[in-house]
Amino acid sequence: MNRAMKLIECPRDAWQGLPNVIPTGAKAAYLRLLIELGFRHIDAVSFVSPKYVPQMADSEAVMAQIAPMVAETKTEIIGIVVNEQGFERAIKTPGVTTIGYPHSLSATFLESNAHTTIERSRALISEFAAQAQTAGCGLVVYLSMAFGNPYGDPWSAARVAEEIAWLAETGVREISLADTVGLASPEEIRQLLQAVLPSLEGVEIGVHLHSRPESAAEKILAAFEAGSRRSDSALTGLGGCPFAGDTMVGNLPTEIAVKTLKRRGEGTGIAPTALVRALEATHELRRLYAQG
Repeated sequence: MNRAMKLIECPRDAWQGLPNVIPTGAKAAYLRLLIELGFRHIDAVSFVSPKYVPQMADSEAVMAQIAPMVAETKTEIIGIVVNEQGFERAIKTPGVTTIGYPHSLSATFLESNAHTTIERSRALISEFAAQAQTAGCGLVVYLSMAFGNPYGDPWSAARVAEEIAWLAETGVREISLADTVGLASPEEIRQLLQAVLPSLEGVEIGVHLHSRPESAAEKILAAFEAGSRRSDSALTGLGGCPFAGDTMVGNLPTEIAVKTLKRRGEGTGIAPTALVRALEATHELRRLYAQG
């Protein structure tokens, strides 16, 4: 088994809820810095209606400024889509290498978050899996509410395993299990991953964890020790799900993930000096644009 943890940096997730819109040039400069510092997997843009996510209205313009550097460094850039229109935009945008699509086990969450149903979401995944392969793009599906949900919708580890099996049969080779509202304890993360990881070969099962800062180290270790080698994170923990109901629940902080794994002697591909510079740039963005 590969020992290193693949960290996917998520500025798109971190930025989309900020009260102030970050200028296109500032976004591009930040992404170029991350690439320069050695970040090779970045959830950078989304192709959704600016009516719902105004922060991401300039995704094509941002990508136009970084696409040459993306190609030169072979950096993975994930573009999030929620429908056919977004998918078409994403595959036509130079520099986007992977399509990201948020699916869910929770009918309530899909309706409130994407205005769709589980059946319709599954149909889109089938379409995207075939079309992404034809276009030469990767596809990662995020399984939201993978660790349970606050809505009372049916959930069990068996249901998660069944949905993962269906995704694999459909041709999806990258799946990220999302603890969307930060419900899961480290032990619950470990137990779910141990239940689903051994059943699949050739499919990368990762995690997208939300956490209070004091729980982040335990959660990333639980995922790693259970056998997952892929995790989303965001510098300073910025972002997260607005439905969490706790302002301290944000994305898993990249700096905590890197330092926690380093203490265990495990690699992430992010050097300590690079982490310091990336944190400085992130704090500056927060200073400028995160104050409502």
